[in-house]
Amino acid sequence: MATEIKAPTFPESVAEGTVAAWHKKPGDSVERDELIVEIETDKVVLEVVAPEAGTLTDVMAEEGETVESEQVLGKIGEGSASGDDSGKKEEKSSDDDGAEKSEEKSDEKKDAKQEEKQASSGGKQHDVKAPSFPESIQEGTVATWHKKVGEAVKRDEVLADIETDKVVLEVVAPADGALAEIKADEGSQVESEAILAVFTEGGGSDVATAADKEPAASADDGASDEKMGDKIVAPAARKLIAEHDLDVAKIEGTGKGGRVLKEDVQKAVKDGSAKKGAAKPAAAPAKSAAAPVAEGERAEKRVPMTRLRQTIAKRLVQAQQTAAMLTTYNEVDMTEIMALRAQYKDTFLKAHDIKLGFMGFFVKAASEALKRFPDVNASIDGTDIVYHGYQDIGVAVSTDRGLVVPVLRDTDNMKIADVERTIVDFGKRGRDGKLGMDDMIGGTFTITNGGTFGSLMSTPIINPPQTAILGMHKIQDRPMAINGKVEIRPMMYLALSYDHRMIDGKDAVRFLVTIKELLEDPARLLLDV
Repeated sequence: MATEIKAPTFPESVAEGTVAAWHKKPGDSVERDELIVEIETDKVVLEVVAPEAGTLTDVMAEEGETVESEQVLGKIGEGSASGDDSGKKEEKSSDDDGAEKSEEKSDEKKDAKQEEKQASSGGKQHDVKAPSFPESIQEGTVATWHKKVGEAVKRDEVLADIETDKVVLEVVAPADGALAEIKADEGSQVESEAILAVFTEGGGSDVATAADKEPAASADDGASDEKMGDKIVAPAARKLIAEHDLDVAKIEGTGKGGRVLKEDVQKAVKDGSAKKGAAKPAAAPAKSAAAPVAEGERAEKRVPMTRLRQTIAKRLVQAQQTAAMLTTYNEVDMTEIMALRAQYKDTFLKAHDIKLGFMGFFVKAASEALKRFPDVNASIDGTDIVYHGYQDIGVAVSTDRGLVVPVLRDTDNMKIADVERTIVDFGKRGRDGKLGMDDMIGGTFTITNGGTFGSLMSTPIINPPQTAILGMHKIQDRPMAINGKVEIRPMMYLALSYDHRMIDGKDAVRFLVTIKELLEDPARLLLDV
């Protein structure tokens, strides 16, 4: 009976995928859980493995075709790859049986040696697994391995970083010991609780010795060694190189330290530059010599976009495509707030052990304005409007990895000191990559401060499913007409971007004016000193 090979179940945000590559042809024998075909979506490349052992009989979706979730891609039949094998098996001689028995014995010896090695290392082995991802995150990317195989580590020391589309998660050592094997290389995509490595308790020297000896024992088996020739090759790339019979010396590695990645091999397969026996691309220098050469170095560097940056890009484009986004502007005179800060900064610092900044005033003013204008605090869910009876304000924080928006909870009940302290903590943890999922989820409104970097005016983009975002900017001394006289005042432009599907222009303007009035009369905001 034939077994159907189906496409994976796509997440709700992924409508369809494309058959990227078949790794087996009709008539090829396959083992259970062996990679058969890859499906490329707009987010990731999904691997489809054999549900049963047998022979690939039908391919029902060719490479390049678009497929939907759980669509049948092909079929696996029972038996081996060639139908004549059964007849040949009956004609096997006793010599063949003896060969098989000797192979079995050699396998048993290998297993026994492996057990002896593990026993000699004197440590218990653990599977190092990826963290449990929240429901909103399907998978992550192995960003960095901080430890090498055989390197001694202490309990709870960071082994690897897993980058998701929201935060970076740390994987720590379960005990004192060392990594015995790394199963997920840097750049590889892993699912929740996937096995990343094998960890052995005890000192790192014994494990390192065993790990160093292992490649030498299997020198004839290139597939088990990470090094092919003088290049380091990722496991997925090694498999493709073997399948397409490529010369690894002709493949340029773009991974860390020149590592040859799966994408590098796929590129070489497409342009045919790495086939064995093919002439090396020696003509290129001659052509470049004939062309005019620009003086000075004109270097280019291509690096993969991080998952966080991909998610930021997707969400920003999504916001502009789905929301009827408008922006209204106003300006606020910061004279009173700056005078208040100058008057109370030392007292505030002594009382709360935190400096008095501007964000505390803006968060408190926004909280009060959100209570007065509930439409601005609402969110859109399909065809429903969700009104929130609380104010959770996200504060945009710039990090080396990109912009993240941790959320201040129940800001109406927070004191200005609590706001300032939490924002400082967010900034520090954001730069260190320590923000957790709980810090990022939710939010009914967002404030972003481009003035930190000198921006005088900008148009912030809404953070879906929220319906509005407030943009702060640089404080600039400008001449203002005050009671018929021209005075130099510290002024800041404010920008409110809002979803016109939810918020009328009148309410958006009144909301921004309310924030302006509260900031220009900060005596109404509690300082708690």
